This record gives sequence, C-alpha cells and structure tokens, in this order.
Amino acid sequence: MTGLVVLDLEFTAWEGSQARKWNGPNEHREIVQIGAVRMSRDRSGERQFETLVRPARNPRLSDYFIALTGIAQAELDRRGRPFPAAWADFLEFAGGLPVWAWGRDGEVVAENLLLAGMPLAGMPAVHDLRPMMAQLVPATAAPSPNL
Repeated sequence: MTGLVVLDLEFTAWEGSQARKWNGPNEHREIVQIGAVRMSRDRSGERQFETLVRPARNPRLSDYFIALTGIAQAELDRRGRPFPAAWADFLEFAGGLPVWAWGRDGEVVAENLLLAGMPLAGMPAVHDLRPMMAQLVPATAAPSPNL
C-alpha cells in the first residue's frame, strides 16, 4: 500500500435528527462538506482536500447544523458546489487509494450518490476506523455521538 485517504464528512442535520435516524419530513443526510487527508508512508504524498457542497433538497442550513459545525449559510452560498462535481474532485484527490473514515461515512456517500441520481458502481469502499482504533486505544470504543 502506498498510502491511504482519511475522509471526514459534514452533512445536514436538525435538532433530534440523529435520534430520528433522519426519518423526519424532508430529512436527508446531504453532504455539506468533504474533508480529507491523503497520507503516505514516506510522507511525500501528503495532501489535504476540502470543499463545500450545496445540498440540493435542503439548501438552507438549520441553526442546529450551523452551531454544530461552524459552517455559515453565507459561506455555503458563496463556495458551495453541486455534489457530483465535488465528489468527482474527491475521487481524483483520492487517486484510488483506500479510504477510511470515523464511522459510517460510506453510507452517507451512498445516500448522496442515490439522491443525485449517480451510480453506486465505482464508489470506493469507505472503511470504518472505529473497530481498529477500539483495539489499539480502548477508550475510543464508545459510540460516536455524531453517528
């Protein structure tokens, strides 16, 4: 393995949406931010990636989401991009390397591909870091409050 990519997503949320499992009216886990770091053993290929994504179904961010993430509506309106373009740029950044995330971000990516009418074929597997980290650092075994 020449390297790996660690992915972190922010996605739409409302007060109580996690407890409802995003089953409230018009609640979708639409990606708002894609952040990633590409790492290599020799540190030669380390790079960062960040882009804002304009949600299509819920373009107005909730006050809850803004307070949770610090991403302002004005910033999203100015820099946000459609999901298909943002995802294509992420895939190019990842360059086919294994993708890891804290939690089930792969499920969120799949939901967004479906919402955008994009095929799931070609989506890289997004591995969950939590089981591995729970073995290495048992204190991390507690469930994540955000997923």
